[in-house]
Amino acid sequence: MSVYNKLLHAKELRLLGGIIGAALMATAINLFIVPQGFYAGGAYGMCQVIRTLLVTRAGLTLPFDLAGLLYLLVNLPMFYLAYRGLGRTFFVKATIVTVCNSIFSALIPSPATPIIEDALTSCLIGGIGVGFAAGLVLSCGCSTGGLDILGLYLSKKNPKFTVGRFCICFNVCLYTLCFILFNATTAIYSAIYNILNNLFLDRLHQQNVNVELLIFTKKNDPELPRFIMDKLDRGVTYWTAHGAYTGDEVQVLCVCLSKYEVGTLQQVMQEIDPKAFFIVQEGIRTGGNYRRHLN
Repeated sequence: MSVYNKLLHAKELRLLGGIIGAALMATAINLFIVPQGFYAGGAYGMCQVIRTLLVTRAGLTLPFDLAGLLYLLVNLPMFYLAYRGLGRTFFVKATIVTVCNSIFSALIPSPATPIIEDALTSCLIGGIGVGFAAGLVLSCGCSTGGLDILGLYLSKKNPKFTVGRFCICFNVCLYTLCFILFNATTAIYSAIYNILNNLFLDRLHQQNVNVELLIFTKKNDPELPRFIMDKLDRGVTYWTAHGAYTGDEVQVLCVCLSKYEVGTLQQVMQEIDPKAFFIVQEGIRTGGNYRRHLN
């Protein structure tokens, strides 16, 4: 198993994965977005706008980035929402990762001049970097706070709702404000960065990608369907088939689940029947009584 998959699926490493994702996110923003004078979007982007107004118009100067401290304060009501709506485990992990993200954002220095002069290239690299980092954080069952928590909460309420799309809608309002307060260039490049960021986020947030899984096993063992129903909280349909070449009896199990859960199920499947094989189909549409597990 790769290091990335270990961070996602090993319970004792998932919090570490979330903290690493928070560090990567803050690094990408402070190295590629802040030096260009662009805004990260979401709750943190709003904190950056407030920071800029306080520094440029109120003359406030501090030895660290004020946006990180403001972001921590903004997240206090979000912590309550996480505790009430997303479970105590998620609340604890979200609190730890958000505090770490705020510290990283405040302390990681931004270059006085852009590392890459071309603004569009900075947006591209920053968007991919932050999207990857945010996807890692959410796939580890954590959150950096802000719109992540609110988006996850609303996603549980509405199956058609995605975190990335919610962030894009919020950022339309934010970048309209940037256009009014600053200039069109700042607003447009910030929007380009954020669209790239959220497109990568939606693809890398594995709990947000639904798949159909077909398992073929010669072992008629009730342990595997029981694991799917009890541990993954998923329904499963199975039937008996026969191999065309050997004529041997084969059990076929069909289950719809998230892409993230495939890794967990694959580990158990290999323990029960190492000779079993499976087929995964992405891009399926689900509805009815299907429930999304987002953390």
